[in-house]
Amino acid sequence: MKHRNEKIEDVRTQFIEKITDNMNAFGVSTSVGRVLGIIYMHQDAMTLDELSEETGMSKTRMSQVVREMIDLNIAERVFKKGVRKDLFQVEEDYYQTFISLFTSTWQKAINRSRTFEQRIKNKLEEIQADEELSPEEEQAVNELLAELKEWMEYYDWIRRVTDFFESGEIFKHVPKKAD
Repeated sequence: MKHRNEKIEDVRTQFIEKITDNMNAFGVSTSVGRVLGIIYMHQDAMTLDELSEETGMSKTRMSQVVREMIDLNIAERVFKKGVRKDLFQVEEDYYQTFISLFTSTWQKAINRSRTFEQRIKNKLEEIQADEELSPEEEQAVNELLAELKEWMEYYDWIRRVTDFFESGEIFKHVPKKAD
């Protein structure tokens, strides 16, 4: 009997490692991937203490990893009556995890881009306001403004792709299961 239980645990561990590898391929740290896999394979919310014990990481490091997972929108704090410690759960749907992971990363890029766009636009408008611009300088500013416009259109497209994924519309075009 124990031999079979060891085999079952071995398969669970292999799943956890494959989830870790997959998350790493998507640009997520192995620590985050491993914790995601552990909670997923545990099939129930877990405390920081349980996660620390399972991974061998300190509770402080585990707290950082879980905070990163919450920021990536792939984990959440949950309440369970009678449990005094914080519990953390992950999405059980692989597809939703994929969407959450990518859209949270894209949203961060979009937000950084907006700051960049405004800063560059202000600089270019300041240069343009100078009445002593040479024709060459004016052309250079206009070329940079055109580049900024393309940049902004690109990030608007990323925003729309993000909305497309988050709305679930993607599944109408690429179903979860092939026909």
